[in-house]
Amino acid sequence: MAEERIKTAPAPKKSSSRPDMGSIGGVFLAIVGIIGGLLLEGGKIQDISQITAALIVLGGTFGAVLINTPLPIVISAIGRIKSVFFVKTESSAAMIEEIIGYATKARKNGLVSLEANADAITDPFLRKALTLAVDGTDLQEIRKMMELEISMHEHHGDSEAKVYESAGGYSPTIGIIGAVMGLIQVMKNLSNIDEVGHGIAVAFVATVYGVALSNIFLLPMASKIKARDHEEVQMKELILDGVSGIVEGLNPKLIRSKLDAYQQHTKKKKAKKGEEAAAATPQPAEG
Repeated sequence: MAEERIKTAPAPKKSSSRPDMGSIGGVFLAIVGIIGGLLLEGGKIQDISQITAALIVLGGTFGAVLINTPLPIVISAIGRIKSVFFVKTESSAAMIEEIIGYATKARKNGLVSLEANADAITDPFLRKALTLAVDGTDLQEIRKMMELEISMHEHHGDSEAKVYESAGGYSPTIGIIGAVMGLIQVMKNLSNIDEVGHGIAVAFVATVYGVALSNIFLLPMASKIKARDHEEVQMKELILDGVSGIVEGLNPKLIRSKLDAYQQHTKKKKAKKGEEAAAATPQPAEG
């Protein structure tokens, strides 16, 4: 029964993603809060609806980023927007179970028996590591190659996050440039005091756009991309430790005990965040 399960269980499920309600809800709450505050103060949405201001801020920011960053990295960073609003559903628990399945089969039938399973693995990192192991590559060489891949993944992810950090630094300044440009136009109509007041209000919209774009979208997106990369690196390290245990011929129970540390670390992080959130919540006064 165990052998039959091992032959079928390692067939991995296709990875999928689900909406990240934290990111989606955060953007929604920020926009509603800002616009709601404007409306409560008697303002109108038209007061901050300026196409020219948006053009100046978006165009100027994007142009500055292109000057600062190589184009391939910018294109790659744009592709990471999806990872901000969608999170992969694969879990460390499922990956551990898959690795333990391979470890049990390898311990019973030998490492070469995993050759039939290697091509069906959907996770490219796990597939590469197991393929190297099945081909008889030395464990130290496997670790060097896979650790290099992890390092390159971290470097690439950090470069993508820095694109948004750079943009977040530029956009408020570009907004100020837009405001100054608006004030220049106002100075041309000083003879009409009504037009001056309206012109000044319109001029500062560019500043609002620049600051809002930086603090609501760009800088938070950079932080979320870094968080996603940290999760992916942790998963890769889990896989590498699991495959190393398989190559060493360790007992699957021992491998599981080793890999469970990754899950415990994740649970501790979540529990810590929950405690911090509870501590930040005002407690009702007694009596």
